Amino acid sequence: MSLKGVTFDIWETILVDGSDEPKRSAQGMRSKSDERRHLFWSVLDDQAPLDKAISDAAFDSQEAAFREVWHGMNVTWEVADRIDILLDGLNRNLPRNVREELIAKFEEMELRVPPDMIDGARDAIAELASRYDLCIISDTIYTPGRGLRDLLTHHGVAQYFKGFVFSDQVGRSKPDPDCFHSAATQLGLDFPEMLHVGDRDAKDVAGAQSVGMQAILFTAARDEGSTETMQADAVVSTYADLIRVIDDIALR
Repeated sequence: MSLKGVTFDIWETILVDGSDEPKRSAQGMRSKSDERRHLFWSVLDDQAPLDKAISDAAFDSQEAAFREVWHGMNVTWEVADRIDILLDGLNRNLPRNVREELIAKFEEMELRVPPDMIDGARDAIAELASRYDLCIISDTIYTPGRGLRDLLTHHGVAQYFKGFVFSDQVGRSKPDPDCFHSAATQLGLDFPEMLHVGDRDAKDVAGAQSVGMQAILFTAARDEGSTETMQADAVVSTYADLIRVIDDIALR
């Protein structure tokens, strides 16, 4: 079958993870990690005194549990779940409105100071959209799917995608087949007609290929696996090369 659809990861494939941190620092803001810990502790401390060291230890435990579930079970907890786990671990409660405000501050943090887009991404995505149906397939960590879509709108590329698959909305994260099935359904394509682009060999490449898609390991923002990958159909490091490689694959 000919190639008709291309799916994209977001973090380290379209947006540079952590590129907002220098901007936060220049504005005198805490890092996102420190700000989340401070927000959580200050909200609880306002309700009833809480040792910050205890709060930070609980936060560290929650983060470790999240990573274990994410990598081991292909599930990404929503921010509300993470806050509730923290509260349960500390045997604390929050008034409903205070809890909802805290969740919103966590979820919107990257919208207030947006991360940067990888060089060449906007023009390349626009060009690819003229030849292929495009879809996002992205795990969500703190920023939910609706927030990631807002970030793509902020950078002027959301309109090029005909489908959006986010782990908080699907209930599973890559490499779970459900993520790729959702993309195929939204695009109305069969897996052999689709190719996925992402930066993680185990999640993006292996996940896509497990359902019969082709996959490109994209290393423009970070390279974790290009020398070890045994399965990627191609390894690409720039958006200029990505267009050429995708078009070459389409001609096979």
